[in-house]
Amino acid sequence: ASLATRQAGLPERDIQATRRAGWLHDLGKTGLSAAIMEKPDALTEREWEKVRLHPYHTERILAHSTALGQASNLAALHHEALDGSGYYRRLSGATLPPAARLIAVANKYCALLENRAYRHAATPDEAAAIINREVRAGRLDGEAARCVLAAAGHDSAPRGQVAGLSEREIDVLRLLAQGYLTRQIAERLVISPKTADHHIQHIYNKIGVSTRAGATLFAMEHNLLESPSE
Repeated sequence: ASLATRQAGLPERDIQATRRAGWLHDLGKTGLSAAIMEKPDALTEREWEKVRLHPYHTERILAHSTALGQASNLAALHHEALDGSGYYRRLSGATLPPAARLIAVANKYCALLENRAYRHAATPDEAAAIINREVRAGRLDGEAARCVLAAAGHDSAPRGQVAGLSEREIDVLRLLAQGYLTRQIAERLVISPKTADHHIQHIYNKIGVSTRAGATLFAMEHNLLESPSE
């Protein structure tokens, strides 16, 4: 995580905090029973609720140290996702700082390489493939994934999508920036208007804007107005 943070060009303060958060992020699991941690079957909803709270308990433990303040904040975010499906705060999009996005990817990658009671460990290549699928699904940040995979030794780690946007969301953003209405975007991409609107709201959330003008400016700044084939 700290190597990836350095690769991402973040300041030394963030690199140090990410390293510490990486070491300490799972302290909250001390509150989970062995019956939950070693259960080979699906967890009950009550058991899952206890698991989802372990980042909170990590944050509370680390909050007792003033020297670990930033690390405490980062450690609490190691299971958050860009689309708001993570835990425990269910933050999303622009509310997740770059260092938090990096540690979320690093946590996912490292966890995949470890044996669990309910599955075998993945190989590094399998883990990288899963990470990239999570990027395409809009749950993990693409640039954070690229940095983490490169830090883990994946020399051919592909550059992720901008701001964690999936390929379909970039298609929608491109049409949105070109002036197409929601109904027209749906027709062009052969999806329902409701699905197109859903994509637009996710895009706004991920890139931190609330208007078409803001989305258009973002697309221009990141050279997204033309498709790769163009």
